[in-house]
Amino acid sequence: MKRRDKKSPIRSALSPATPSSDEPADASTGDASVLFRQAMQGVSPLTASDKALLHAQHPSPIPRQTPSVEHSAAGDGLSCDLALEIGAGDEWAFTRPGVSRQTLRRLRRGYWKIEAQLDLHGYTRDEAQRELMVFLDASNKRHFRCVRIIHGKGHSSPNHEPVLKTRVGGWLGQRADVLAFCQARPEEGGSGAVLVLLSAPGK
Repeated sequence: MKRRDKKSPIRSALSPATPSSDEPADASTGDASVLFRQAMQGVSPLTASDKALLHAQHPSPIPRQTPSVEHSAAGDGLSCDLALEIGAGDEWAFTRPGVSRQTLRRLRRGYWKIEAQLDLHGYTRDEAQRELMVFLDASNKRHFRCVRIIHGKGHSSPNHEPVLKTRVGGWLGQRADVLAFCQARPEEGGSGAVLVLLSAPGK
């Protein structure tokens, strides 16, 4: 007496389905959706995580742009030799005539959100000036009020002096759209960065 093998009620999801007599022999003509549902039998969705993903917020960078004719004319009018004097240990700050001291205090305290930043590490003097002018022009077009310029602390310079820092201050002081600037707070770069307040749109 022959024993008949019992067929398992569960078919492996990874094994190919055996075509029935009604199905064509060519698997490429089969219904893809049916094959997908067969392969997904027994699959359960992942449970939702109760952990929140926290991401630090950083100001959006401004895309690098080619200086326009208008920008080139404005940039050529800046003196490369003009620099504001900084005494050792003094905090970096500037206000344009007519701008109140309260405005500078608000800038120091983070009253305005930093909307963009420019990192000048690795640039030569001429490159830094050009990048700064393009950055400020683009910030004005996007109606940004507060931006950050990272000029470094001068540790890699021959005399360990913040040469680029003083030049950045001189260039900023010649821009009519710069109302004030001050040294960034420690968590924002400290003596290696400066916060710049730009004039409001239409002014």
